Amino acid sequence: MTVPFYVSPEQVVKDKADYARKGISRGRSVIVMQCTEGILFVAENPSRALHKVSEIYDRIAFAAVGKYNEFENLRQAGVRYADLRGYAYDRSDVTARSLANSYAQTLGTIFTEAPKPYEVEIVVAEVADLPKNDQLYRLTFDGSVGDEHGFVAMGGSADVISTQLSELWSDNLDFEAGVRLAVTELAKTGIPVGAPPRNIAPNELEVAVLDRRRPRRRFKRMTSERLSSLLVS
Repeated sequence: MTVPFYVSPEQVVKDKADYARKGISRGRSVIVMQCTEGILFVAENPSRALHKVSEIYDRIAFAAVGKYNEFENLRQAGVRYADLRGYAYDRSDVTARSLANSYAQTLGTIFTEAPKPYEVEIVVAEVADLPKNDQLYRLTFDGSVGDEHGFVAMGGSADVISTQLSELWSDNLDFEAGVRLAVTELAKTGIPVGAPPRNIAPNELEVAVLDRRRPRRRFKRMTSERLSSLLVS
């Protein structure tokens, strides 16, 4: 009689977590940041077709790093959830908190029950009429949820970027200054120590904002032309 192969649950969880973290760290970084005009999203993304940042509902947007097909599945599920909830109840009943809870359940179930976890990290953001009421929720591959304030950096050199932003970000940062700050920090990643920052072209960036000054649908993407004029001014 052969002895069945055994792996402890603790080791399985650790191996899955390490696998997911490695996959996420290989991706290029995304920064989500509060500013006076709303919530800013800046991602290093040369693709014009595969978005890392997308609208979910009127005041809610989604940003992600990791495997595109996996976080795109989550984005589509979030859109369906928001549409059904808004139709069945009221548009005001669709909130970032309820969406984050739904994502947490999905990611937690996949992490514990599926052979391979999702290699994704996402942010669900909701803009309010006042900056103090903005909501930022960060969700990791295992379904953990963090209620963030000010800014979030994900993927790539997220830890280094977060350390720098903790020193440079402020409550009164406006949109244009926020874009410049985010692009500056992204340009410092992926280079040897002591080397000058990279030059990231506007067409290699994906920038969007949840603008609290806009009417009901507050998500807006920034064009490469507008971004070019902003970064050289």
